[in-house]
Amino acid sequence: MKVTGDQALVKKINKSIILHTIRTQSPVSRAKVSEMTGLNKATVSNLVAELCGQELVTEAGPGESSGGRKPLMLHFNEMAGSVIGIELRVKQLKAVLCNLGGGILHEQESVLEAHDFPYVLEQMQQMISALIAAAPPSPYGLVGIGVGVPGMVDEQGVVLFAPNLGWEMVDLRSILESAFEVPVTIDNEANAGAQGELNFGAARDVRHLLYISAGSGIGSGIIIGGELYKGARGYAGETGHMTIEAEGKPCSCGSRGCWELYASEKTYDNPGLSLPARTTTGLVRYALEGHEETLHHLNSIGEYLGIGVTNLINSFNPELIVIGGALSEAEPWLGEPLRRVVAERTLPYHKQQLEITFSTLGGRGTMIGAGFSAVMHFLGNIRVTL
Repeated sequence: MKVTGDQALVKKINKSIILHTIRTQSPVSRAKVSEMTGLNKATVSNLVAELCGQELVTEAGPGESSGGRKPLMLHFNEMAGSVIGIELRVKQLKAVLCNLGGGILHEQESVLEAHDFPYVLEQMQQMISALIAAAPPSPYGLVGIGVGVPGMVDEQGVVLFAPNLGWEMVDLRSILESAFEVPVTIDNEANAGAQGELNFGAARDVRHLLYISAGSGIGSGIIIGGELYKGARGYAGETGHMTIEAEGKPCSCGSRGCWELYASEKTYDNPGLSLPARTTTGLVRYALEGHEETLHHLNSIGEYLGIGVTNLINSFNPELIVIGGALSEAEPWLGEPLRRVVAERTLPYHKQQLEITFSTLGGRGTMIGAGFSAVMHFLGNIRVTL
């Protein structure tokens, strides 16, 4: 099939390429942008002038000279606007107000006392309104809202199925866009977390990544060849419902023996356990004090995490695995048993040059990644596939 485009489309594509080069490489000179993009210097100069006029790019003090006059350096204007990134958890709602460069300006969180949609929507709208009120003045104001949810989401932003919330067919994007009149992006929270780590965290410049979001459930964001992999219909990554016990416990998804029943915060509610706290933050405090049952339970979670991670390594052969979500707070107690199980069970060639690490963004990765999706929507991340 032939792919053609008129001059206006070519200009739009070139402008997007230049903007994203400046965004990721700034401070950078015009000559360097020309070299990196392959576009001629006149095209770069003209389009940079337009971007400066739109206040998306600024010029600042001279850079290093290569023999002639010192060049002015180009900077991406991170404060040209702001975005809100939201993570919906089973027991919490968390949100950040970020600039266009992913820098956190304000942060809020609240406890969710129930999961019914009207209640959660009201809490979400109150949080969004408070963050909008806290946003600093900027040329473009609030340019978008990104939301990460623990469930399956289609391309229209409809939450198809979120078993841990009891939601089905919730048109969250349309509802929020009507309420706040800005573009809204909705995605699975693990996909959002993967984007956060890929662009701002431990996975920068990684081409093949598995991001494991471990908290109230488990999900995976899959990066293949530097791109987020969503599968044929957009539902890839529901690894928390991978069966690891054939005749195991029944799960809210309708199956049995799902990974997240053994390796997530769901285990805190298991009958027969006498844990001193029912949250990861609480258990971390007791682990620091050497509480025996807490240490034993976190070790068990680490081992079960290792079993599921081994299955994913053998399936996808990634170069990096990042453990994020609420359980990343417990890295000192989860890391050793997780890595031990992976070392024992993973196919030998899959282990070569494989790194397993915990999120450098902590519990903020999904919120920052959700906000980043809203930034990309605003900036127009144009791609042409032949």
